[in-house]
Amino acid sequence: MTTDLTHQPAHIQLQALDRREISSRELLDLHLDRIDASHVNAVITRDDEAARAAALAADERRARNEKKGTLDGLPLTIKDSFETAGLRTTSGSEDLADHVPARDADAVARLRSQGAVIMGKTNTPAYCQDLHTDNSLFGSTLNPHDLKRTAGGSSGGPAAAVAAHLTPADLGSDLAGSLRLPAHYCGVYGLRPTLGLIPARGHIPRPPGWITSSDMVTPGPLARHPRDLDLLLDALTTPSPAENSPWRVNLPTERRAVGQLRVAVWAQDARCPVDRETADAIASVEQALASAGADVRRTVGPVGFADSLRLFEQLLHGTATAATDDAAGAVELAAARDLHEDDASPRATFLRHRTQTHRVWLRADEERLRLQQTWHQFFADSEYDVLITPAAPTAAIPAGSRSLTVDGVERSFFDQTGWANLTSHVGLPSLVMPHAHSADGLPIGVQLIGPAYSDRILLALAERQPWL
Repeated sequence: MTTDLTHQPAHIQLQALDRREISSRELLDLHLDRIDASHVNAVITRDDEAARAAALAADERRARNEKKGTLDGLPLTIKDSFETAGLRTTSGSEDLADHVPARDADAVARLRSQGAVIMGKTNTPAYCQDLHTDNSLFGSTLNPHDLKRTAGGSSGGPAAAVAAHLTPADLGSDLAGSLRLPAHYCGVYGLRPTLGLIPARGHIPRPPGWITSSDMVTPGPLARHPRDLDLLLDALTTPSPAENSPWRVNLPTERRAVGQLRVAVWAQDARCPVDRETADAIASVEQALASAGADVRRTVGPVGFADSLRLFEQLLHGTATAATDDAAGAVELAAARDLHEDDASPRATFLRHRTQTHRVWLRADEERLRLQQTWHQFFADSEYDVLITPAAPTAAIPAGSRSLTVDGVERSFFDQTGWANLTSHVGLPSLVMPHAHSADGLPIGVQLIGPAYSDRILLALAERQPWL
């Protein structure tokens, strides 16, 4: 049984630990052996000695009939953008090649306080700033389903590691679809939680040691089963002892059958068209839910796709300037001043957003809050429980490609995250889950979006899915 345990989801591995069918040390070694034999280049930094010491401590606790937390003894990997005490954290950048933090990121500390055994770090593009996972320190992470395809970015290392059974779960991060796009491309489950549930302190970028982070980034789990995401969500929303916090999170759960749910489907939009195979996958989800008795209705979307994306890009580039050093900021400001007022090129738009005044940003933030209200009214007034959208326009594109082709038509490279970024700036929980495969055998996922704090409702729907 132990040889196959690495292919089982995290909750099954935890059950085996609890039943004493395997020790944490043995389970760790099984995963380390898989990492040693892997060719996808997902796990890029390890400290086997420290991991084995943590696994041994978990085994000793079980021998005393003690348990540290919900993840006690479970081996996990962590995206290399999260600081890990005593374990190199580079965020894929040569500037941080020798950076060994003295303190865990808050999300990592929460996992450790629940007994997780951190066995390594997973690859990310430099400073998490690409839709491919590739950097000059560690090279490219490959898609386990097709080594010639991208794993996506920036959480490509985590998604590939989970898909290749190198780890039962991973801690990734999502700012601009960084977690959900790789989950879709690699055929795993990835949750962007409601913004604010999980602290981002210790996530790079920002620079090492900073307390603040982007106002849109959130840590989130990746796994091979929705129940595993629920386990990690529980751990990640439980303050560690060092936080000395009196609060506890009690997210609503879903007990109704699928047939009692009201489901909206936003299947297409001219601003970000999807290919035929993706459209067929969405249609099959609709059919399966309707056959199960759910009230399924198509919608043109609660917000204008183009306007929402424009606001997202403005806020994204604005928040990124906080981590820019003064010299680089001065160069951008000078370049923006030299722009012709009629220049509407992508570069001009980027520079204007990067150098926007606080007054302009405050107005954009007001627009964001109004957009949040529109989303809230969509779910409240229409009484929808969930909105289903494509996860991305296509299955995984070729590794290293800087173009996106949708049914033979060239699209913007960044359309890959267009559907994900509908919720990135308004903070709604968004779950990407595998659903189908392309003609080439590549995973095709769908995205489930719910109102704020409906994270567990989305996970329950994914677990009860009638379409498998």
